[in-house]
Amino acid sequence: MMKNIVRLAVMVLAVVALGSCDRVNNKETPNYAVRIDLGSYAQWATYGVSGVGEYRIFNRVKGIPANFPYNVNTYTGYGGVLLIMGLDASTASYAPIAFHAACPVENNSTISVGIDESNYDAVCPSCGSRYNVLTGSGGPISGTALEKRYGLRTCRVTASNGGYLITSTY
Repeated sequence: MMKNIVRLAVMVLAVVALGSCDRVNNKETPNYAVRIDLGSYAQWATYGVSGVGEYRIFNRVKGIPANFPYNVNTYTGYGGVLLIMGLDASTASYAPIAFHAACPVENNSTISVGIDESNYDAVCPSCGSRYNVLTGSGGPISGTALEKRYGLRTCRVTASNGGYLITSTY
């Protein structure tokens, strides 16, 4: 029953999104390399996300998370990477989804979105724009991002050996 409701909600969202005359631009921020290897069960259990709304930010420049074993093959995109357990619109199931964390309105790698834990929107601390990350779209909800139709740039999350590999989408 709940699964059918979720699927119906995803289909309604998809129809509304496809029916709009304006498309969301999720390519406004530069597509810097992303490669975060959480491919083993142990890495995923330590640094991954498991419950709906659970999230983690990876930013190599800022050393977030502080104890993450960054190496020469780890890249955290433009402004870091936001990983969240949300609803994958393409499969209508819960899965880890990821975005470049830089706000596309500010287009500055030092200004990254954070999560409003009351509703799990991503929020820019500078311009106040809000983004829908819980359903996997990263689309704008309010603020200048909605006016300009700017969305967060997505990353690819691929299952790998009991965990996941997060990479750029080119």
